[in-house]
Amino acid sequence: MSKQSKYNSKNPDINGMIQWSDEENAIWGELYQRQMALLPGRACKEYFDGLDMLGLSPQAIPQLPDIDRVLKASTGWQTAAVPALISFGEFFELLASKRFPVATFIRSREEFHYLQEPDIFHEVMGHCPLLTNPSFAAFTETYGKLGLNASKEERVFLARLYWFTVEFGLVKENGELRIVGGGILSSPKETCYALESDVAVRHPLQVLDALRTPYRIDILQPLYYVLENFSQLMEISRMDIMPLVKQAQQLGLFEPLFTPKQRAG
Repeated sequence: MSKQSKYNSKNPDINGMIQWSDEENAIWGELYQRQMALLPGRACKEYFDGLDMLGLSPQAIPQLPDIDRVLKASTGWQTAAVPALISFGEFFELLASKRFPVATFIRSREEFHYLQEPDIFHEVMGHCPLLTNPSFAAFTETYGKLGLNASKEERVFLARLYWFTVEFGLVKENGELRIVGGGILSSPKETCYALESDVAVRHPLQVLDALRTPYRIDILQPLYYVLENFSQLMEISRMDIMPLVKQAQQLGLFEPLFTPKQRAG
């Protein structure tokens, strides 16, 4: 998370506002419209509830103070404008203090279809709507507090739980699968693949299993974990998770369902 990025985040003014160019607003609008054509019937109800509360639109990149007003009123959260990439320590510290990091840049047209690092579209469109929900907000805060006090080795295991819930989680809703994870919600290809692929594996979410499951960030996910219901996130936030991290460390990782990434050189 602290590697180099070719993108530079924009600095907000004293009122927290950012001046976006017409081209940047146009890219946001096209990304927004593309996802909104896919998400109905696929994203969970809580996501659309939050989307309505935030009032996001394709007209322009939303300003963070406008998002903050809604988040503070609903769950006490707010955003934090950050550089393109931040350290794990800063990431956990922000989440623990109920501040969600948002990198204030938007992808270029050259990377319109896929961007490995999180831009403002991913963070706002993928995550901020669900931060209006108490269960999601509590889970994210708990994760931040756990990570803040964890060792480097423990953080690696905790990251897997975050990956398979906040980034790539699914949930049962009236007997159907729906999307929770922001990594899916902001990706057109993964939005369809996560729910409709005959190849992908889907398992009920067990915290210990998620902690032991390896993943790759640069492929369509071969495995998704499914929440029994959205309130399960609140239940997990109240669990004593660190003993499960210790157990996961002792048991070791499951065999990956993907080919390991080849190292350069």
